[in-house]
Amino acid sequence: MLGVSPHTSLVTGATGTVGGAIVQHLLGAGRPVRALVRDPARARAILPAEVELVAGDVTDDASVRAAVAGCASVFHAAGLPEQWLRDPRRFTEVNVGGTVHVGEAALAAGVERFVYTSTIDVFAWTHGQPFDEATLATAPKGSAYERSKQEADRAMVALAARGLPVRFAHPSAVYGDAPALNPGLNDVLVRLIQGKLPLLLPGGIPVVLADDVARGQLALEAAAPGARAILSDRFVTLVELARATLAAAGLERRPPRVMPRWFARAVSATGEALAKLTRRAPLIPAGQLQFLLEDVHPDASHARTLGWSATPFELGIQRAVTAFRARGWI
Repeated sequence: MLGVSPHTSLVTGATGTVGGAIVQHLLGAGRPVRALVRDPARARAILPAEVELVAGDVTDDASVRAAVAGCASVFHAAGLPEQWLRDPRRFTEVNVGGTVHVGEAALAAGVERFVYTSTIDVFAWTHGQPFDEATLATAPKGSAYERSKQEADRAMVALAARGLPVRFAHPSAVYGDAPALNPGLNDVLVRLIQGKLPLLLPGGIPVVLADDVARGQLALEAAAPGARAILSDRFVTLVELARATLAAAGLERRPPRVMPRWFARAVSATGEALAKLTRRAPLIPAGQLQFLLEDVHPDASHARTLGWSATPFELGIQRAVTAFRARGWI
């Protein structure tokens, strides 16, 4: 029998980087938390003991409805963040279908508040120019991941029109403490510290600390339904990111050399072509490289009007490295 509380919040993706941070902030505020998890034994080992676990998956409508039942709010942070999958239809199944299942269940249950973790990838931008929440892209993006997030965002808008009280969080590349080491920026930072990253890719990314994303989610929860907020600290080149990470880890070695752009493009194109034959992930997924080279500058001014602020990059990296050590990743 699931616990019943008028204040219970459901978190999907609770074992991920964003979802894990949301869980910590909700518990810190004294709020009951429920998590929909695929592997309860694994989740029990890495999530706080206070979290109520419900076995299921966002792609399974029945388990989603069971998890949503009795909850006042839902934080939907589950999704596939990878830039390449052997079967790209999986992006649609999880990022779109899973989001629709959670949204429909929340609408049917009459939840009071719903915060959806979207991404900055759903916006249109011009190389090197700042952009805000008003620039939703209408043309399909270049990767299956991006297109799935665009479709999921549209599905949330449609549910909002039917009465779902959804708010949209749009984080940039997220790093920091997490229940587990998942694909994404944390994995890159850990491999860098371990000396397992022989070369850096060219370009850079906008970044944000996971703890800040969670604070932004709670700020959005209190905002009006339909609100959108970009959650991002600053743009950093991968060289700047590497230098700050190595310094925070107390390592005096230089960052790896940067792969020339022409070579990175050649490796990516060759890897993508081979992946169609071998069904193995390319060394440099095309979507990942394209994003790094587009000089993306999201503007988080609106989030600051909600009382949100970002941890300065250098301090955020220090906190992340400290967390990585505490979890035994480095």
